[in-house]
Amino acid sequence: MASLRLKSRQWIVDEHNNIIMGEGRREILENIEKTGSINQTAKIMKMSYKGVWSKIKATEGYMKTKIVETDKKRGSQLTKEGKILLKKYTLLKKRCVKADDKVFNAIFGK
Repeated sequence: MASLRLKSRQWIVDEHNNIIMGEGRREILENIEKTGSINQTAKIMKMSYKGVWSKIKATEGYMKTKIVETDKKRGSQLTKEGKILLKKYTLLKKRCVKADDKVFNAIFGK
């Protein structure tokens, strides 16, 4: 039998199924933290500036809070709420992967 493994993804959505956070938005927030730039984040992710900005604005709109602060001199950075969202999603993802692996191994064996 072929070697099998489980791949799963988690999205945080609101009551209308609007995506608040997922792997793509996690990557956007992490890159903004690293580069201090939405433009650099867009280049790294091979996305348009507008694409990155619209995902940020959509999440901010659904959550009714700012997650990224922009300043012409200082660049872009995560707000306190943005950092909390990123930290909690990262923790959720780690725990979900661990739980998923446990269930998968119990069913399919290691």
